Amino acid sequence: MAHLAAQGPVHTVGRQLPPGSPGHTFADLAQTAPILPGYFNWVVHNAGKAHSVPRTQAERAAFFQTNRLGTAHLLKALEAVGPPQAFVLISSVAVYGLSHGENLPETSVLAATDPYGRSKIEAEQLVQAWCGRHGVRLTILRLPLVAGLNPPGNLGAMVAQLARGRYLGIGPGNARKSLVLAQDVAAIVPRAAQIGGIYHLTDGCHPTFKELETTIAEQLGQPLPRRLPIWLALMVAHVGDPINFLAKRRLFPLDNQTLAKITNSLTFDDQAARLRLGWQPTSVLAATNLWLGGLTKGVSSVG
Repeated sequence: MAHLAAQGPVHTVGRQLPPGSPGHTFADLAQTAPILPGYFNWVVHNAGKAHSVPRTQAERAAFFQTNRLGTAHLLKALEAVGPPQAFVLISSVAVYGLSHGENLPETSVLAATDPYGRSKIEAEQLVQAWCGRHGVRLTILRLPLVAGLNPPGNLGAMVAQLARGRYLGIGPGNARKSLVLAQDVAAIVPRAAQIGGIYHLTDGCHPTFKELETTIAEQLGQPLPRRLPIWLALMVAHVGDPINFLAKRRLFPLDNQTLAKITNSLTFDDQAARLRLGWQPTSVLAATNLWLGGLTKGVSSVG
């Protein structure tokens, strides 16, 4: 979904009408450039494809169709009504292509080779070139795991499994990950649009897997998850590798790639946002009641 603002209300562009939107243009950015109703002062582009593992060449191409070509279509539409003053691109720390690292800065090399990470790199490069040509102030926000209502991806899977009492922790769970609260990201966008630049947004706490698992389990009124020793997890992952390779998807829940993500710390430095944007984030662990939605103590299952 792309959000565009003029002097009046916010206008949205996408395939679905978001609740409470005062103005909306229905469009599939992956397929065509929309016809916009007029000029907009600033634009927030957060439409994209994520949280899926491609199994075929067509599924890999879909990432570029949505993330790069979809961005190109939005830029073409903006040219027709006049380039905005500011453009905010919601990107991802996946552009670095890393499975481990601590307090990584925004100057880290963009080395992703997977379809998602690579397509986000190309979208960033496309917007940077376009904004440079048209004199548009550009802000790129590279996000880690985002905690919000019904979180997608691995965080959502963790919440669902913990709610069902089926979650199994791996090893000591001392690997740290960067997270950020969705509400905090939304709140900083207007300030970021005024300043420009490239920023990581995190909650600054970088909780361990065990801290995250424990806090969510307690919020849901569930017992602490049982833990699988590392030596046994390695054996299970070696079984999962050939199964998932032959299936061309993550059919088996644990393989060596997944195990590496769980057992290696990957955190990002957000000092640039704190210094230039006045970024003062909320601890994701301290605000679980804000993003677990209807899941409260006593809930034993979801979905």
